[in-house]
Amino acid sequence: MTDTATIALVPEPVAGRHIPADLPTRIQHYIDGAFVDSADGDTFDVLDPVSNEVYLQAAAGKKADIDRAVAAARTAFAEGPWPRMLPRERSRILHRIADIVESRDARLAELESFDSGLPITQALGQARRAAENFRFFADLIVAQADDTYKVPGRQINYVNRKPIGVAGLITPWNTPFMLESWKLGPALATGNTVVLKPAEFTPLSASLWAGIFEEAGLPKGVFNLVNGLGEDAGDALVKHPDVPLISFTGESSTGRLIFGNAAPYLKGLSMELGGKSPAIVFADADLDAAIDATIFGVFSLNGERCTAGSRILVQREVYDEFVSRYAAQAARVVVGYPHDPATEVGALVHPEHYEKVMSYVELGKTEGRLVAGGGRPEGFETGNFVAPTVFADVAPDARIFQEEIFGPVVAITPFDTDEEALALANDTKYGLAAYVWTNDLKRAHNFAQAVEAGMVWLNSNNVRDLRTPFGGVKASGLGHEGGYRSIDFYTDQQAVHITLGEVHNPTFGKTDAAASH
Repeated sequence: MTDTATIALVPEPVAGRHIPADLPTRIQHYIDGAFVDSADGDTFDVLDPVSNEVYLQAAAGKKADIDRAVAAARTAFAEGPWPRMLPRERSRILHRIADIVESRDARLAELESFDSGLPITQALGQARRAAENFRFFADLIVAQADDTYKVPGRQINYVNRKPIGVAGLITPWNTPFMLESWKLGPALATGNTVVLKPAEFTPLSASLWAGIFEEAGLPKGVFNLVNGLGEDAGDALVKHPDVPLISFTGESSTGRLIFGNAAPYLKGLSMELGGKSPAIVFADADLDAAIDATIFGVFSLNGERCTAGSRILVQREVYDEFVSRYAAQAARVVVGYPHDPATEVGALVHPEHYEKVMSYVELGKTEGRLVAGGGRPEGFETGNFVAPTVFADVAPDARIFQEEIFGPVVAITPFDTDEEALALANDTKYGLAAYVWTNDLKRAHNFAQAVEAGMVWLNSNNVRDLRTPFGGVKASGLGHEGGYRSIDFYTDQQAVHITLGEVHNPTFGKTDAAASH
């Protein structure tokens, strides 16, 4: 395998900062089976979230680099073996990828935690989920059956699925390795070739895919990686005429830009965008379970999760008790250094994002009643640390109620009736997830069907079943992935019709016009 980087000298120690061994000092692109610098030699700085010090330089991809990567992927698709392999052959390679990821889960988690600020225990869970994503699609592509429709003695009609070509995958900086696997798994399983553009804040774990894929036996050119800024590398990928489909996870505002830039090329688009998901707690709910789940739902992954239940709507009969208990438990959430196994909330990914979240914390102090957190936690004078922050009595028109903060900040609002709860739940531009807590079965199902959300959890935190569709409505997304929906997105479905009996066609033009006079 080609070396991805040189090894850094260990930086000067910073209190509380863990430096993984053998940390690279630079990251290159991976194109057509080789690690390469940008065509123009340009790089960008990558920071670690605990010290905000630059720890490596990453190649800054531009249009020329995307062009080269797409050309390699296109050649691998048109001339290489990958799209022509039997599903079972591709499945074996995907299972090998899963085996390698599982065998290196501790190292992957260590690097992901260092690069993103995620608590190490949560990063370890994400690494294992990445392996499971590959295993799931390795099995699905073999088990998958396509539709056949018979008209006895006359016709058979069947569906033939074909890989589409070069898939452009643009991934975010929250749980990057796992979210990359969500796209890479089905795109590769179905026989496509790919160009991955990872988030510029967190390129470290993405750089590991190349070695994993080489070791597993993925043919050259099938996987290509171009680092860079969204406005450069991402924009060039979206606009490339030889990339027929784009899968994007990120902010809704970026999604709108991608939608517009892809439109002239009529590309296939799958976009999982932002969220401001409600958690609705009725008076008859199991409050212990609801409090645990809603604490986890907004403070896990540092609050940097699209499905965070960051608006909690609580029925007035239990509102005061809920707020008091919730605030006390939020204050006990352990903020710590990402590498510490006791840490429940680590460091936010980047100083730019930290400033954004802190600006919402300050805004919240004018829009709600601060009952927990509200600033930098004690003992963390540097780095992107935010104390778990809870605002109560938040009005529905408040910005902290309406806008995605993407950090450990939650707004709690009371309601009286089912109708008011539904109106509040639907009163944002987003519609990704919703969580409902009630012991009334009829209410739970009726509410789930009326709420404007792509995914609903009843008396449950966010538990993913890979067979189900993942996606949102309104400003939260376009299309769904997960299970067979991913197979649908990454394949063309061709209907084939065969006549079995006597051909029966309407007859045009057989009348002899001259003989009829």
